[in-house]
Amino acid sequence: MSSTTPPDDDPGEHPPESSNGIPQWPAPQTPAPEPIERQSTSPVDPASPPVPAGRAGWRPWTAWAAIVTGFGVTIVGGITVSIIAAAAGGSLEDPAPGVNIGLTFFQNAALIGAALFFAHMAGRPAAADFGLRSPADGIADRRERLRALRRAAGLLLGLWIGFYIVSAIWTAALGLQDERQTLPDTLGIEGSAVNLALVVVLITVVAPVGEELFFRGYFFGALRNWKGFWPAAIITGAVFGAIHIGSSPIGFTVPLAFFGFALCLLYERTGSLYPSIALHALNNSVALGLTQGWSAEIPFVMVGSVIASLTLTRGLGRVLQARSRSGTGPFPQPAARA
Repeated sequence: MSSTTPPDDDPGEHPPESSNGIPQWPAPQTPAPEPIERQSTSPVDPASPPVPAGRAGWRPWTAWAAIVTGFGVTIVGGITVSIIAAAAGGSLEDPAPGVNIGLTFFQNAALIGAALFFAHMAGRPAAADFGLRSPADGIADRRERLRALRRAAGLLLGLWIGFYIVSAIWTAALGLQDERQTLPDTLGIEGSAVNLALVVVLITVVAPVGEELFFRGYFFGALRNWKGFWPAAIITGAVFGAIHIGSSPIGFTVPLAFFGFALCLLYERTGSLYPSIALHALNNSVALGLTQGWSAEIPFVMVGSVIASLTLTRGLGRVLQARSRSGTGPFPQPAARA
């Protein structure tokens, strides 16, 4: 007696037969692996979290490595120039003003170069990684943009006044009224018209740009990734005051440390390095003018230094942005733009 098996309504219950009659299941489909997000230009281990790109990836220890590198290169350059100058009949104990001016330019270039070198360890830095962005960036409404700019200007003015109050109290307490800055004389500001122009540009434009890009743009930015704003700003201010020993009377170290801290605060609250550069240029212009006994010249130097320093840094910002692959400033912007 024969029996028949009713056809199966579900063809998926049985494997299809191949040409030789042997049942075959289709090969399992393996899903394609998800791409690994790489936030920096350096190789990333797929088993480890991606390394943050830009400022968020700046390791705190690189702040100290950068300052040692920058000043180390400056020292090596200074020794080399001194040897060459001595071989040409110059004095090692009292170098010519041109030598001092050249070495001071070189020092600022070395600091900027060190900052860029260590910043590249986390990928090509964007302009915003160094704070080279407007305080009003990211704000679409015109009124809000103007409000952000006014807020930045007001904070700049308030911190500048606070610095002068601290300096006045400190100077009076220690009897430093007769102390004056010696750097302009060391650079030979009274030597010739060319020396005068070079010293003015160096003190009011090059120094604010170089020191802000290094100390606030990189040194503070890297330390901020360690314990946040307060330790980074205090340490940056203290180091900033200490590196001016020699170019300024040692008694002014504390006010200058406060000034360095205030510049960090200005950067933090505005999200932009431009206000810090402007304040640094303004302060240096006034300080230089007062040591030289200027009066009507001071406002012109103030305006010219701010325009020149901001123009210079905006140009550098365009170069960084054109070469950058990240295009963003990593850590959150301050509450001032909320």
